[in-house]
Parts: sequence; structure tokens; C-alpha cells
Amino acid sequence: MKSHRIARVSEVIRETAANAILFEIKDPRVKNVTVTRAEVSGDLQHAKVFVSVMGSEKEQNLTMHGLKSAAGFVQTRLASQLTSRYVPHITFVIDEGVKRSVEISRMIREESDRIAADHAANGTTPAGEDAQDAIDDEGDDTETDETDDHAEQPGPADGSANRPD
Repeated sequence: MKSHRIARVSEVIRETAANAILFEIKDPRVKNVTVTRAEVSGDLQHAKVFVSVMGSEKEQNLTMHGLKSAAGFVQTRLASQLTSRYVPHITFVIDEGVKRSVEISRMIREESDRIAADHAANGTTPAGEDAQDAIDDEGDDTETDETDDHAEQPGPADGSANRPD
């Protein structure tokens, strides 16, 4: 099957699932859910909808159980959007990518704070800051005046800019 058709169907599934989860599902278990992407099999029979669920492990499991029970509802919404012979069977899967990126950001922030604290205790500057300060100092020597640059630019060659109408 053509890859652009699979990509279009995946996008329709993602949008439909996101709208159904956000606006139509009334299950109190389904909350703090973000639909990140959808993957469709080549024969358009199966679809995985990847979701990010914020909260504790218990809340995630409860939300996933609610999404599993709402899969048929999402499929009926999808049937009205797709014009294909079959409606893909939807499976919800937790997308760990968002959580991994948040965790990596936290680790980087902690490490940079630790390095900054070490350098502050030693009275030194971190490597690379001296070079960046030197580059910044070079740019400070030349000051430009924006108003002078615009006044010297010529107008149209026929002088129409100076002619009153």
C-alpha cells in the first residue's frame, strides 16, 4: 500500500482519537491524556494510538483501562471519518517518549546545577564561558545606529517616492 495513504489514515486516526478523548469520552478514568501519534498496519486493519498519560503509575493504569473500554467508541467515531472498507481495530499504547524527555531534562538540569555549584565553591568559571565572553566582547565594539541606515537608502529611480499625488 502507498505510504502516503497510510500516513494520511494515521493522521485521521490521531485527530479523531484526540478529539474523542478530549471532548466526547465521559469516563472519569480518562483524564490527563495526550494523543502523541498513531501507527497503522499496511493493510489498514490495525492501528496503535500512542498516548501520554500524566500522573502516577496507578493513575496511568486506570486511564489505560478506561481507554481500552472506550476503544469501540473511538472506532465508531473513526468509521464516520474514514471512507475505507474496513475500520482499523484500535489499540491504545502508552508513549514513553514524553516521560523520557522530561526525565532527561531533569537529569541535565541537576547536573548543570551541580557543576555550577562546584565552580562557585572553587571560584572558577565553567569551561567555555571565557570563550563565549570573548566572542560577546568582540561584538560590543561596533555600535550601529538604526536611524542613520534607513535615511541613506535611496528611493525608486524615477523619484516617485518624493512626488506628491
